Amino acid sequence: MKKQRPVNLQLNTISFPPAAITSILHRITGVALFFALMFVIWAWAVSVSSSDGFSFVQEQMSGPLGLFVSIGTISALLFHVLGGVRHMIMDLGHWEELQSGDLSAKIIIAAWIILTVVIGVVLW
Repeated sequence: MKKQRPVNLQLNTISFPPAAITSILHRITGVALFFALMFVIWAWAVSVSSSDGFSFVQEQMSGPLGLFVSIGTISALLFHVLGGVRHMIMDLGHWEELQSGDLSAKIIIAAWIILTVVIGVVLW
């Protein structure tokens, strides 16, 4: 028996609905927060070890790489929290329909982008 299933191996032609993009980004930001937590723990450990360690961490965090890591970590945390709140609201029985689910996903993505830009401007 030969199965006639469509095969689409061109990833640039696949379009995901907004709800799927939000779900995927929620997982990605969770992993990013795990790795960011390792950096935060390292920075805390070095900064409390001595006054030289504190100065080193302060110098690193005020440089371009430190600002990039800070903005990235805050951005990941923002999206993860917004996505988590969206999922909790969906668990309560709201936004489960296709149109309202897609609209809530678009609102979450837009709010995330706006808040990330605002925080980037404030920190930079």
